[in-house]
Amino acid sequence: MKKTYIIFSFIAFGIALLWALATGRYPIGLGDLFPLAVSGLGFDGHVPPEMQMVFWNIRVPRILLSIVVGSGLSISGVVFQALFRNPLAAPDILGVTAGSSFGAALAIMFFTTFVLGVQGFAFLFGVFAVSIAYFLANRSWDRSTSVLVISGIVVSAVFQAGVSILMYLADPYDQLAKIVFWIMGSFHVASWAKVQATLPVVVVGSALLALFGWRLNIMTHNEEEALSLGVDVFRWRLFYLGTSTLIVASSVAAVGNISWVGLIVPHIARYLVGTEHRRLIPTAALIGGGFLLVMDTVARTISASEIPISIITSILGAPFLGYLVIHRRKNGALDVSTG
Repeated sequence: MKKTYIIFSFIAFGIALLWALATGRYPIGLGDLFPLAVSGLGFDGHVPPEMQMVFWNIRVPRILLSIVVGSGLSISGVVFQALFRNPLAAPDILGVTAGSSFGAALAIMFFTTFVLGVQGFAFLFGVFAVSIAYFLANRSWDRSTSVLVISGIVVSAVFQAGVSILMYLADPYDQLAKIVFWIMGSFHVASWAKVQATLPVVVVGSALLALFGWRLNIMTHNEEEALSLGVDVFRWRLFYLGTSTLIVASSVAAVGNISWVGLIVPHIARYLVGTEHRRLIPTAALIGGGFLLVMDTVARTISASEIPISIITSILGAPFLGYLVIHRRKNGALDVSTG
């Protein structure tokens, strides 16, 4: 049954990819996709130049970025739920999203011409926020994950307050609108430059997390049991948190905040393949990439003006979370343990 689900996931992903490639303000027929692909390799595909421009300079980088970001957020969600042994843990639990939002708002207001740009500031402040949370947790006598979560909440609150201050001071006719739209997330800013900046971080980080997924299986149990099995819990926790944070920070820096993906996709993947992380991580990457690809296609085609992506994901994510809570006792849908 699980193999059937995986095959179905690949088929659904392929259909979603074809739909996204063909759908948009400039419609492209399915019959034109192969000539366009050939033209990208340097051959004459006999397609109009404007169609080639839309396909290769706008649509393809946007689709690639949505797949990469969706996969990265989903994998990070799997890791955070396992580390904190909490089915409601999301990639922004340690403040990376709040830190990135503050960095982006700061860049929009004061450093628009700076070499790092909005994406660079968002990435650096996202990593900085999680670093502060980890430092605060390590200063405590209790080094449990609960203290780390509390530190993340504190850091998130501080950076969210900073964002509010910047929004209060921002020019309401220019800067404020840019900050609000960035916070809601959108792929309209997708470009090959953003793909090149985000893809290596997500691919390398995801590969490392998948490679050491078997240790993540052990860390879903309590710390005493993991230590008795020879796993250095604190060292590996730092590895998983650091790698996941880099993935999330690079993703959020590229396209802004995207809600719910890192929370709900791990549950879908866990339902399909179980809790063994060497299978769970690549499955979450496939489903997350396809899910966000579909959500972005809906966001850019459902109305005359593009809808911020977090609105679409929240509309679907909140009811799904309610479904999980209601059916928790019935089928163990929220169980993250491999035991």
